[in-house]
Amino acid sequence: MDFDDLHVVPIHKYPYYFEDCCKLINAEWPRSETARMMSLKASCDTLPTSLVLVTSKNNVIGHCKLQRIPSIPESCFIESVVIDKALRGKKLGTHLMKETENYCRNVLKLIMIHLSTRGQEQFYAKLGYKVCKPVSIYGHFIPNTMKIPPISQNDYKSSLEGTDTLMVQGPPPPPMPKIPIFNDDIKSNKIFMIKYL
Repeated sequence: MDFDDLHVVPIHKYPYYFEDCCKLINAEWPRSETARMMSLKASCDTLPTSLVLVTSKNNVIGHCKLQRIPSIPESCFIESVVIDKALRGKKLGTHLMKETENYCRNVLKLIMIHLSTRGQEQFYAKLGYKVCKPVSIYGHFIPNTMKIPPISQNDYKSSLEGTDTLMVQGPPPPPMPKIPIFNDDIKSNKIFMIKYL
């Protein structure tokens, strides 16, 4: 297959690929069409972003979903990668990954990519990915951009002057609840990997 005839594009800029992409992903990981379409339609210029690999004849043959990592804003998480079953073994996955990395570097201005895999570690290692600690795509990132001027003890005391306030100390806090001990031997069967762009 000639890679010059292939294009990787963000699906939200080409909505006519939604239906074919939905079928491609559901052939690998069945899910309701409604839920899958909602996920694809959430794609945007920032993140999450769904990239599709299409032929010159507008056939969707691959998909890659990028997700935000709230605790690491300079990275993204590759949530899924899929190539049409009939076209596997032709280096299309490698092509999709390289184009995805270019998109992350040049469009999203990221400096690294994270992913997790079961059984495809060698494929990603050949592309330069290294095993790393697990990351979470859940939560929120709140940038620390607000500057709060420090308040001195004298400023605090002067703010109380002239008020008829009686400072009463409250009761001590209740004791901490007993937290059940978790089994540290339980390991995820996913391998997390990272690549610096």
